[in-house]
Amino acid sequence: MMPELVSEYGWLLAGMLAAGCVTGFAAGLFGIGGGIITVPVLYAVFHALNVGEDPSLKTAIGTSLAVILVTSVRSLSEHHRAGHVDRAILVGWGPWIAAGAAMGGAVARWVPVEALAAVFVVGAFYIAIRRLFVKPDKAPSDIDLHAAYLKIPVGAGAGVFSALMGLGGGAVGVMVMTLAGRPMHQAIATSAGFGLAVAVPGVAGFILSGWGAPGLPPASLGFVNAPAFAAVALTAGVTAPAGARLAHRLNAALLSRIFAIYVLVAAASLAADIFT
Repeated sequence: MMPELVSEYGWLLAGMLAAGCVTGFAAGLFGIGGGIITVPVLYAVFHALNVGEDPSLKTAIGTSLAVILVTSVRSLSEHHRAGHVDRAILVGWGPWIAAGAAMGGAVARWVPVEALAAVFVVGAFYIAIRRLFVKPDKAPSDIDLHAAYLKIPVGAGAGVFSALMGLGGGAVGVMVMTLAGRPMHQAIATSAGFGLAVAVPGVAGFILSGWGAPGLPPASLGFVNAPAFAAVALTAGVTAPAGARLAHRLNAALLSRIFAIYVLVAAASLAADIFT
């Protein structure tokens, strides 16, 4: 019995463990939750288990948010030790991001899979293009990140957007903070903390909205799959600090471009699977 199970599912487990390693490293390196990697990988794993497209993608997104709880804590602690985290931004933006994430998780069950995929792909492509073609010599914008007119709508919007994409909010956070003239390293470090604001209410929303949904992968709590979470979180939590330490040593422009390239690849792979 055991050899048959290993033969049939061993490569899937290996894929999830490998995805966890990459996810954790990327979370620390770029200040993101890592969902841009885990969502396409988990979707492919669930689909390979003959789970339908709708529950596969929604469970991949919900499980990704659960993993972000681990990667955000690990990478944020490493960035905090390096002194790059802006606590005032986290305190000011966190509640609004959390409120948006709760809303995104709550409505996930009723959003068509094609719409979720479109949100993920369009958002990922925009973030990637913005990072690839940013002009390093361009003067930063004079934007007050503490202003209520900015942090309330943008924070809540980022929470909804990130929850529906299965991301930790770091991709949006890095973009907003760099547009406001903050250094890239500070933007990455602070945005690592946005993952907690997204993941806690987002996971709760995906569990509740997916409770009793038909066709879920085995051992799922709503749209969160327990075995996949354990496999990915285990390795992601180990590699996140290494990514954060490397981020402190790399050139900011190089970080930005590496980030953009891997976002493009991940988005293209998911789009090809859903829409072809």
